[in-house]
Formats: sequence, structure tokens, C-alpha cells
Amino acid sequence: MPVTQPAIDISRKFVRLIEQRADGLVEFEFAIGEPELCAEMLLPVAAFEAFCERNAVVRLPPHGTAQDDNADDWGWTLRHATQQRFR
Repeated sequence: MPVTQPAIDISRKFVRLIEQRADGLVEFEFAIGEPELCAEMLLPVAAFEAFCERNAVVRLPPHGTAQDDNADDWGWTLRHATQQRFR
């Protein structure tokens, strides 16, 4: 029986820093396989660095930079929901 490959490369992991907060937490997006599908996470600084090292992540540029391909009106995050009301 042939072994099929997954549709995405689950060995590729990505982190995009959102904010290093005053309370000592790092807010970031974590993705496996494709950077466009991510989970928003919070960790203390030391735990964040260990998490990145353990997962051998690729660090992505912050949203809104020239390298950010997804800077469009369709982007939505939980962070946005806490800062604005729904229309």
C-alpha cells in the first residue's frame, strides 16, 4: 500500500510577533505548514523563546510590512476584535 504525503508540510512552523506586552507576555501567531492559517498565542518571554527553539520556527515579519503578503481588508484577528466593535 503506497504512503501518501500530507497536503501541507507539517515540519514547517512559523511565528509572527504581534507585541511584547508590558505585563511580560509575548503575543504572537503560530502556524504549522502555511503561515496564513495560524493560532494567536500568549507566553512569557522565556517560554516564548524556548517554544521557538523547540519548534525550529521561521520568524515572519510583523503585519503591515512590505514583505507581508496578506495586508488586505480581509484579514481579521482576535486582537482586532478586542479593539473594535463589530459593524
